[in-house]
Amino acid sequence: MACTRCLRTLTKTTPFLFRNLSSLRSLALPPFHLAKASSPVSTKPASAFAQWPHLRYFSSDKQDDHSDEEDYSEEEDYEDDDDDDDVPVSSRKKVYTAEEKEAEAEAIGYRVVGPLSKDNDVFKPYEPVFAVVQVGSHQFKVSNGDSIFTERLKFCEVNDRLILNKVLLLGSASQTIIGRPIVPDAAVHAVVEEHALDAKVIIFKKKRRKNYRRTKGHRQELTKLRITDIQGIEKPQVVLTEKPSKPSKKEQEKVAVSV
Repeated sequence: MACTRCLRTLTKTTPFLFRNLSSLRSLALPPFHLAKASSPVSTKPASAFAQWPHLRYFSSDKQDDHSDEEDYSEEEDYEDDDDDDDVPVSSRKKVYTAEEKEAEAEAIGYRVVGPLSKDNDVFKPYEPVFAVVQVGSHQFKVSNGDSIFTERLKFCEVNDRLILNKVLLLGSASQTIIGRPIVPDAAVHAVVEEHALDAKVIIFKKKRRKNYRRTKGHRQELTKLRITDIQGIEKPQVVLTEKPSKPSKKEQEKVAVSV
């Protein structure tokens, strides 16, 4: 039925395009083959558009061409999504270079020196010196031998030696050095002991009379650091003073009797 309607529209428009009807009769129309062999083949007069170099397609529905293009674009989108799914998750993570790692660690406030070996004697006896350091957005007052918990530090593993660069204050029994905002030529040495998780925190949200309740849990990732040394201030020498020995009770009684 669609073919007959097309032929009818063509035969109606031919007088306007060609005024000489003899030229229309000379044009031949290629045979049209139907899909079903059982239906009779209908022969129609030749059309003027049969031998045109640029073919034109006529259809009763104007949205057929647009729907075909949309289907093709949707198929391409599905293929692109399939290609993205084939990529492993590990490859999607950002790969840092050595310079980028150092720059990001400096912004947080530390620098990775290297792994701790058996020959390194980093742990020293207590010294009467303290420092205030900044790691990320937190500040800590530390001394030699203290342990602190910070947020999870990147690019460092257990038993790695670190240098905390952002030293805000140094103090001892004889002097105090205040930075503006950082003390130059000051450093605090530390060792990574472990990466752990903080206690679980429950986040509960509720909106009354709305049947809205949400419960979530969170465990913050932490890094435990052991302070080994503080540099940038004169350390007073610890002088061990011997306490005088007290006489025994018997000697005191003898002296009292003799008097």
